[in-house]
Order: sequence, then C-alpha cells, then structure tokens
Amino acid sequence: MTTCISSLVVVACWCARAKYAKKLLTDLMSNYTKALIPVEDTNIILNVTLQVTLSQIIDMDERNQILTAYLWIRQVWFDAHLKWNKEDFDGLDTIRIPGSYVWRPDIVLYNSADDRFTGPMDTNVVIRHDGQMMWDSPYITKSSCKVDVSFFPFDAQQCRFTYGSWTYNGNQLDIQNAMESADLADLVENVEWEVLGMPAKKNIVLYGCCADPYPDVTFTLKLKRRASFYVFNLLIPCVMISFLAPLGFYLPADSGEKVSLGVTVMLALTVFQLLVAEIMPPSENVPLIGKYYIATMTMITASTALTIFIMNIHHCGPDAKPVPKWAKKVILQYMARVCFVYEVGENCMMSQPEKHEEDLDQLTSLSSSVRKNQTNNCPWQSGHLLLRDIEYIANYYRDQRATQKRTGEWKKVAKVLDRFFMWMFFILVFFMSLLIMGKAV
Repeated sequence: MTTCISSLVVVACWCARAKYAKKLLTDLMSNYTKALIPVEDTNIILNVTLQVTLSQIIDMDERNQILTAYLWIRQVWFDAHLKWNKEDFDGLDTIRIPGSYVWRPDIVLYNSADDRFTGPMDTNVVIRHDGQMMWDSPYITKSSCKVDVSFFPFDAQQCRFTYGSWTYNGNQLDIQNAMESADLADLVENVEWEVLGMPAKKNIVLYGCCADPYPDVTFTLKLKRRASFYVFNLLIPCVMISFLAPLGFYLPADSGEKVSLGVTVMLALTVFQLLVAEIMPPSENVPLIGKYYIATMTMITASTALTIFIMNIHHCGPDAKPVPKWAKKVILQYMARVCFVYEVGENCMMSQPEKHEEDLDQLTSLSSSVRKNQTNNCPWQSGHLLLRDIEYIANYYRDQRATQKRTGEWKKVAKVLDRFFMWMFFILVFFMSLLIMGKAV
C-alpha cells in the first residue's frame, strides 16, 4: 500500500512538471524570434564557449588529404530573451527543447572537405533558468589535412580543425575555449594512427575583405602512424628480395641465370613501388620507403650491368689478349686472396695436379730419346719422321696449354670480380636495410 501511494505521488509530480514545462515553453516562445542574435544591446558581444570531444578517427585518406573523424561538439552561450524565475514554475530550472526553436550560433568548420556540406545533428538544446544555452551535437567531419609523407611509414601528421562564425565578426560574437585541448577521454583507438594530443588555440584573423576581426578556435590533432602493418607487408619483403640481388654474382657464369635473377628482383621491387605509389599523394616529397626502393633498384640495375660485363670477361675465347700485368698483380694476386678465390677448376681447399704438364714432360723426354736413338741405331728416314710427329704433338700441347692458361686467367679475373662485387653489394644492402629499419625503433 505504501509503495502504491509513493508511485502515485511520483506520477503526480511528473504531471505537474510537464504542465509547468508546457506553460514555460509557451511563455518563452510567445515573443521570441530566432532570427536575431540574442543580446539586450547590439553593442554587447555574445560569448560562445566551444568544446570538442574526439570520439573516433574514421579514415585518413592520404592520397586526397582528407581526414574523416567523429566529433562531439558542445556550444554554450547566454540567451538574454530566454530567462525565467524558477519559483514561478514549481522550481523548474532547466528544459530541453528542439534546437530549431531557438537561435544558434552559425559556427562552422572552415577547412571542411565534405562535398555534401552536412552540419551537426539537429539535437535538443538545454536551457537553464538564467538563460544559459547548451547545445551538444555529434558530428562526422571531413576536413582537409596537409599530409607530409616524407618519412612514410614512420611519419607523424598534424591535422587542424578550425571553427569560427561564418557571418558574425568579433565585435558581435566571440569564441572562447572551454579547455586547453580537446577531450580525448572517450576516444576509440585507431588501428593505424596513434593520437598524441589535440591542443586548442584561439586566433583573431583580419581578412582582406573586411576591417573587423574574426575570431576562431583551431584544434591541432597530432597523429603518429602505427608502422607495423607496413613494415611486415612492404618493408621486410623488400629487404629479403634485396638480399637476393648480390647472390647473382655467386651463380656460376655458365649457368645462364645470372642476368635473369637480377631482372626478376627488379620486377619484384617495381611491384612494391607501384603499391606505395597508389597509397601516397602525387607530391614532390618522396616517402622514405620510396627512397629505399629507388636506391635498391638502382643498386640492382648496377649489379645487373656489372654481371653482363663480368660474363663477357668470363667468356673470353682463345683469341683474347693476355691478361694485363696490372690486372694480374691487383686482381689475381691481392683481390683473389682477399676474396678467397682459387684457381678455376679447383675445389675450395685442394688443387688438382697438372696433368697436361706431365704429358708435355713425357713428350719432351720421348723426343730426346728419339733424337739419341736416331744418332746411334735407328735408320735416318724413319727416325726423322717419328721425331717430326712427336715434336708436332708436343707443340700442339704447348699451344693448347698456353690457350687454356690465357682463358683460365680471364675466367679467374671474372670469378674474382664476381666475389668482390658480391661482398660489396651485400654490405650496401645491409647498411641500407639497417638505416631504413632503424627508423622503426
């Protein structure tokens, strides 16, 4: 029974409140106009307090330089024509009415990039008995943001939200900061961007068209890119592919795949370069990862050209000139020791016996024996023919050995150059990868 009586009392109180709220709204709107700024004297400046709450970063379009964000905007001002004595209305101190019933400041986002020109949602306005108006509205904004991709994917961006009145100057309406920065307490974390802060600053601008000042409030959103996605999908594969390029120097020249490997690596890096170009805006600032791609592609181009040059040296035929003395001293002696290059045809640790030299020595001994026997016992004619044949074979062997030696020296020069450039390009790739990965730390 007591519960029923209490419920009836509450219902009766609500009915009385609704009755007084309806009467209050009728009294307030009886002589009210929303077409004029709500001040008692036109010489009085109306102060509007602006507060922005960042709820979510929806999208950052780097190519078109547009930031889409979800904001909550609170505007507070005093309406001189909407005051009442709360004692006359059963202690009713606040009412909530549609925002279209009252005057509202025409504060807009100056750097808006929305093609539909949509504004804040038309929500209710909270009115206090002393004339304070509070208008809270959610707002999905598309603002222009100058994107600097010089250090992509390890870049940081600063996007500005500039709010000001579209028609009222500073002598009629002034904008104040509610806080020194936007409220980030209810921010939904973004998977790509980390919010470092959003400070607010009031500016007074004098435009060339008008002599009156125009105040505005600028919120600077400071963002830092989370680079893990780009490191694992664009950077690490490129680094791994880059380490394949110096291995082209390690391939045997007779395999026929040295140039093919360099061209394949070049095409793979070109694909990654095109992927980055589709994301980035067409600006003069080349992103850091783009510079890495260009440097790597330049290195691979140089390695492919050097490979072609070295293959020409390797395939020098029997008609080639002998290796110059300076090349023998510099390349075949000093560089071969540094690069651990052995004779062509040898294994890594042990050399094979010179079979051709043994055969040549045996032919020389046989020729000497024939000459001796010819003088002592053999007939003159048959001994002479045998000696001529043996000397012909010995000379042929000498010519073949000289040709093989000359060809082998050129092959060893090519092998030494292969090893030298392989280690040099390995060092270049390592240091370039170290520099680009150092930015991620």
